[in-house]
Amino acid sequence: MRCLTLCVWLATVCCVSAWSQRPRNYDTHDYYALHIHPNTSPEQVASHLGLEHEGQLANIPDHHMFRCSKGHQDVVKDAIKELKARRRKRDAGSLDWSPLDAVLLNQKQVLRKRLVKRGVPKYPGQTRQLPPSLSPGSTIQKQVMTELGIKDPIFHEQWHLFNAEQPGNDLNVTGVWLDGVTGKNSTVCIVDDGLDMDSEDLRDNYYSAGSYDFNDKGPAPKPRLSDDRHGTRCAGEVSAVKNDACGVGVAYESRIAGVRILSAPISDADEAESVVYGYQENDIYSCSWGPPDDGRTMEAPGILIRRSMVNAIQNGRGGRGTIYVFAAGNGAPKGDNCNFDGYTNSIYSVTVGAIDRENKHPWYSESCSALLVVTYSSSNTDQIHTTDVGINKCTSGHGGTSAAGPLAAGVYALVLEVRPEATWRDIQWLQVMTARPFESDEPGSEWQETTLGRKFSHMFGYGRIDAYDIVEMAKTWKLVKPQAWYWSPWIHVKHEIPQGNQGVASTFEVTKQAMEDANLERLEHIQVTMNVEHSRRGDLSVELRSPSGIVSHLSVAREHDEHAGGYTDWTFMSVAHWGEPGVGNWTVVVKDATVNENKGSFVDWKLRLWGEAIDAKAQQLLPMPEASDDDDHDATTTAHVTTTDVTHPTKTKNPGANISHTPDRPVNVRPSDTGKPSSGQASISSPASGTTIVPIASPTTNPTTTSAPSSTAAPTTSATPTPSAAPDSFLPSPFPTFGVSKRTQIWIYASLALILIFCCSLGLYFYLARRRRLRANPRDDYEFEMLDDADDADGGARGVNGGLGGKKVGKKRRAGELYDAFAGESEEELFSGSEDEGGLYRDEIGGGSGSRGSEERVDEKGGR
Repeated sequence: MRCLTLCVWLATVCCVSAWSQRPRNYDTHDYYALHIHPNTSPEQVASHLGLEHEGQLANIPDHHMFRCSKGHQDVVKDAIKELKARRRKRDAGSLDWSPLDAVLLNQKQVLRKRLVKRGVPKYPGQTRQLPPSLSPGSTIQKQVMTELGIKDPIFHEQWHLFNAEQPGNDLNVTGVWLDGVTGKNSTVCIVDDGLDMDSEDLRDNYYSAGSYDFNDKGPAPKPRLSDDRHGTRCAGEVSAVKNDACGVGVAYESRIAGVRILSAPISDADEAESVVYGYQENDIYSCSWGPPDDGRTMEAPGILIRRSMVNAIQNGRGGRGTIYVFAAGNGAPKGDNCNFDGYTNSIYSVTVGAIDRENKHPWYSESCSALLVVTYSSSNTDQIHTTDVGINKCTSGHGGTSAAGPLAAGVYALVLEVRPEATWRDIQWLQVMTARPFESDEPGSEWQETTLGRKFSHMFGYGRIDAYDIVEMAKTWKLVKPQAWYWSPWIHVKHEIPQGNQGVASTFEVTKQAMEDANLERLEHIQVTMNVEHSRRGDLSVELRSPSGIVSHLSVAREHDEHAGGYTDWTFMSVAHWGEPGVGNWTVVVKDATVNENKGSFVDWKLRLWGEAIDAKAQQLLPMPEASDDDDHDATTTAHVTTTDVTHPTKTKNPGANISHTPDRPVNVRPSDTGKPSSGQASISSPASGTTIVPIASPTTNPTTTSAPSSTAAPTTSATPTPSAAPDSFLPSPFPTFGVSKRTQIWIYASLALILIFCCSLGLYFYLARRRRLRANPRDDYEFEMLDDADDADGGARGVNGGLGGKKVGKKRRAGELYDAFAGESEEELFSGSEDEGGLYRDEIGGGSGSRGSEERVDEKGGR
């Protein structure tokens, strides 16, 4: 074991040394990230392309970095196009192998500034003063400080650790400390804008081997800009030392590392390396950032970043898996939702929202079906008090979901001290099982009871973190079996979305046999990847209904989202169905509540179920994600397809009302092969096969959810379509309807008519032009005789009627006719071919990130 630890340590040091010796300079060099077939060496590819091989990328197998002098062209892309062009000119049987054939993916790296911190948002109203301190609580606090030997001057202000004014509204961590659990041997890495390792609060716990500066390319992620304070404040929440400087961290004896990426533009390759830097020693990565929380952006990490995170999940921490914590986002005032962010809706991240010291929802914290848990942060009454940049400097102004995420990371450091063998999925299971729901009368905070007997809210996840409960459960927790998964085929809908009080529902049945074939016992994460065409994306909302009747609001309408592209292979995710068996009908409902000129169509969707394996020994690791994972739209289910329109049931604003309708509060959520089981049945709604009116809920600008659905709350999963009827046609019966609406038929026939008119006009134009040319060209009046080969060999000039012998030997032709046959064509055009340079080679990608057009990938998902 010691030898293994030594090898891991040496490997980490070597990686750090390699990065330090070869910092990337994007001003002088171009950099390329290539995925190369394992049978080909990167040196072969480098030699063929004239590039310099830099080394492996982010510890991802067969992924390498190359560089060359700065230029405007894409060296790899151009070489692949040239190879394709040469091969089109030759016989297919005589093609030679090229090292370029081993390039499975290529990406020229581009620096981009697209990630923002999710710090303290400005409160839109009046700040409220706190009530005076309660002496009994203060007395208890002093007793705790005495017993633990805490002398830090601002500890009494750290209400998130011990709340004297509202007893119980804190992390409940002091009992854990009194049991001697303080984060020893755990390492948290703050991926942010730097970390002040010279601060007295952080110096003793700073872990340099797990730290790096990807912005200024150096081993020490020291804050350098005037606003490089965010990362240090987050680090203080986790690991501030117990001393006489400022306050203490949740895990005040844990190690703290820093990776700096938010202070300058960064490439996808650098980001891919940043989120796995030192991933054998750094246990937890705390990320309080993401795409802008502006209510318009829809972006996910690029393919390199996704592969890097999957590699860390499978191989980090000696195979137990790296733990990622992401702040949910501060975009609630702009109608944003954490399911439009490809980081927070990843199955690999613990997404953490915020509550204030009174257990109320702060105005900024985003809701979504991917939200796992909430914890304490700033409000209009108080903020988080912690370490700041400086030798002995503190702040009382930290907050936003940026402050909530690191508190969760600190709690998980405590968990790993008592159960270091816990996997990344064990951490999520422990969080689901121990989070504490609480009473709230805020619209949108309603709880649904799950099949596990837990309660889930789109606003609060499974509740607030309780440090004592999760650490206690971790001590005796039975580790979960490996991850298994089931992917449905693409389910084609192709149905126009009605506006106003109706939506389009599509149902897919997951059979018990399909679950057994997939080795999937019980569910954890649910993903829905979908395509919806619409002229205004912000009008759309989507919900998912499980066989158990639990409703996930995957997407919500966004007032500021004017994008005209709808959803393109975007993946939403939900944790609301945790622990469900998964067998039965899964229904996706797409709605357009706004009646206006913007219209759209529900194209298709795919369901992905993730969870615990039945047979641990038989389960394989998930292969690396591919850029083309969602390109197989033609591989559809062979099951019988039906369609139905659905209406929405009346919603209620009373969370305690006894209603029989399913809750309908459109909120943001988010979704993500070895085998792709297809043994299921799909049911899609469309007027072509009948219409069933099923209650769903009437939408408004700011809809509210209802309480947990009753047993009668899922009528759509078993809706029976009425007898099919042919759609109306605006033409006589001999003309086909194509199975589409009258409006679509008009577009089809109008397009065909325009094409026909254009072709007739073009033919008439060329006919008239030729007649004018023949009349105007005097050459048409001359005739000549066709010479046979013998005559041509004589070399003599022949007359019109036979030449030397007066014998007629040829057929008369008009010179103008032969001239016109070649008019406008040069010799080069007549005797040389053209080649088509279009198309990309394999899954070649430009410098962007994400999945089909989402990584804006990802359309595209202050720090949190």
